[in-house]
Amino acid sequence: MDEPIFVIPLWADLVAVGLGGIQGALFASGFRGQRRLDLLGVAIIGIVMGMGGGLIRDLLLNVTPVTLQDNWYLLTATVAALIGMLLAGLFQRLNALIVGLDAVVIGLFGAFGTSKALVLGLPLVPAVFVGVCAAVGGGILRDMIMGLPVAIMHVGSLYAVAAGAGCVVVATAHFFGADLVVAALAGIGVTTLLRLLAVIFDISLPEQRALYRRKVAVETRAIPIVKP
Repeated sequence: MDEPIFVIPLWADLVAVGLGGIQGALFASGFRGQRRLDLLGVAIIGIVMGMGGGLIRDLLLNVTPVTLQDNWYLLTATVAALIGMLLAGLFQRLNALIVGLDAVVIGLFGAFGTSKALVLGLPLVPAVFVGVCAAVGGGILRDMIMGLPVAIMHVGSLYAVAAGAGCVVVATAHFFGADLVVAALAGIGVTTLLRLLAVIFDISLPEQRALYRRKVAVETRAIPIVKP
């Protein structure tokens, strides 16, 4: 039996992969640990960030990873990682833009993951779970490879919470009959908005704040924090 055809266009999937690759390379370029990363290490982290979410999504769905079935995925992730590495100095000065792109990437992977799970027939709750794993999967793989604490477990930035909210919007809207593309766009918007609000207003879960007291993330320190 053939697998259902997924509705997300290739260009949109590649945008998510490319932005993820840039994010990963920027993170690795600014890493200051006991062992500095060389150029290959930075490129690998960028590629992992760009392709990790899609790989985890498809493994959970027990389907052939689409990122390994088309040349453009790996090429896009590699080029994006190189761009992020070579232009790291410029991008770091555009901190607000990078945080915004990061929020969009989370929303894209979350919405795509949830949408694909729904197309393949998963119920609402498992579909949301797959979407959240796709949204945060690249970051988890990045931290594991670099030997760092998994960021979503410690940084109070509503990273996974924002992804989860967007995925719930996608699944709920589709359940009530909304077109899947429209539902995905709504989910991307919700995730992006919640993530940005969490950064700007320094919003975090009480358990996260008690466990790990610091500003939402190192890469957001240039963003003005609005205290209520």
